[in-house]
Amino acid sequence: MMKHLSSILLNPLVPKKLESSHTSLEIFSERLFETSKDNRIVSWTTLISFFAIVCCPDCYSQGLELIEDSVSGLCSHMNLKCKNCSFLKGFPTTEKMKGSCLINSSIVLGLRIIGKGFSAGKKLCAFLGLPFLSKLAFRNQERKLLKATERVAQENINAALSEIKGSNSFTKCGISIDGTWQRRGYSSLNGCVSAISVDTGKILDIEVMTQYCHICAKGNSQSSKHVCSNYKGSAGNMEVVGAYRIFERSNVRNVQYNEYYGDGDSKGYESVKNFYGINTVTKLECIGHVQKRVGGRLRQLKKTTKCLGGKNKLTDKLIDRIQNYYGIAIRNNVGNLQKMMSSVIAAFFHCVSGKNNSLHGQCPEGSESWCHYQRAKAAGSPLKEIEQGLPNKIINQIKPTYLKLCNETLLKKCLHGKTQNCNESYNNILWNIVPKNIFIGLETFRLGALLALILYNSGYAGILSVIRNVNGSLPESVAQELLKFDKQRISTSLRHSLPIAKLSRKKKRKAARKTKSTKDEKTEGLVYSYGGF
Repeated sequence: MMKHLSSILLNPLVPKKLESSHTSLEIFSERLFETSKDNRIVSWTTLISFFAIVCCPDCYSQGLELIEDSVSGLCSHMNLKCKNCSFLKGFPTTEKMKGSCLINSSIVLGLRIIGKGFSAGKKLCAFLGLPFLSKLAFRNQERKLLKATERVAQENINAALSEIKGSNSFTKCGISIDGTWQRRGYSSLNGCVSAISVDTGKILDIEVMTQYCHICAKGNSQSSKHVCSNYKGSAGNMEVVGAYRIFERSNVRNVQYNEYYGDGDSKGYESVKNFYGINTVTKLECIGHVQKRVGGRLRQLKKTTKCLGGKNKLTDKLIDRIQNYYGIAIRNNVGNLQKMMSSVIAAFFHCVSGKNNSLHGQCPEGSESWCHYQRAKAAGSPLKEIEQGLPNKIINQIKPTYLKLCNETLLKKCLHGKTQNCNESYNNILWNIVPKNIFIGLETFRLGALLALILYNSGYAGILSVIRNVNGSLPESVAQELLKFDKQRISTSLRHSLPIAKLSRKKKRKAARKTKSTKDEKTEGLVYSYGGF
């Protein structure tokens, strides 16, 4: 069986990103955080009882009275009044900065980070017996957060560009472009396109788009200035438009994206291939998506061709096997076109071979071969084939479809051996912050996308910069707790990248599928059989 290189070697981008994360942690650890600014929840009854036995600083008599003068979200303004003299002292329950309570911006940021909004915060505070912000105040806090997040995100992008440029004022680099949508299919109103450096694995730019404006939808577009939708067209075309806008900004940032890594799902490349001049941008394929095309096209062929599927024919299990071997053949021959071409063809004949039809002639020979047949032959031991193998008639029907994905032009675009897993990782962070089941407007969507960018590039160390920008200070306890998340993330990432961990996950997934299938059959009995009822 072929060995999967990615299960043996760590992703080359992982050490670079982790090293950068370690640096961020060290920088924040060395800074002096402001102490004594932690928050605690204290019962109102407890406070009243406590001040009732405290002596007045003027007349020294007991019986100070605590009065809540006003409420602003989670922050209250208190008055401490003496019953026996004119002593009166007012104070807020939390620190204020420029007239704004810091606790209010903190809870809005915290809610958005965990993928919740106004309604969730209001319900949480109701259960805790705490006051909460009005909807207008919540939106105002979001706008403040958005401005701070935009500043930090831009600094983050500039730092990522500096890593690529080094001491040069201008550079060329390859980027992986991928679009993601809030809704499946072609009906999504919100979408985001990310551009990630294939060298550093960091995000260089994003484009957040929506084609819906709730103010315009109400017919009040002329009543006041507002942030309107920034896209008109189909959801599928968002990736095309987003890619073009990202390339437009490259001129301002003194960088040229000369390599475009895409999944082939849209016409994004077609819109930018001549952006800097005729054919100045080279299209390269994500090997993960190319691998999936094998399975997709064989399943489509099976669906449209009579008598192609069934027992000892082209089954879904065999399609998965062919697809996996195709991907392994590409990964094991990165940088060598001729070996890659011969390996993907050998992989096909290896998968369709069996005891009735041995086709291992193109598999590599010798005792070190990934082919069990060639290993047994080199050792001089008899080989017992388990699989029946496909009849020549079936092989000839599926071979043309498979060979279309083995042509030199396509495989040249796969010589880099890289995937769009980085983009998928960013998408995962984004939709954890902006849940797909709750529709949001452009400002909230942009806030979530930028927070996801900062988390992806710098971890929670980057979020600390957002807190500093909003509040002007950073409590020590907040910094320590958030930096713990980064340390845990780095530790988990390194552990999950180990070959033994990847193999273990693969075995668990296979065992889970088998267990579920057996359990369902035992519970329900035989519920479906072709011609069996």
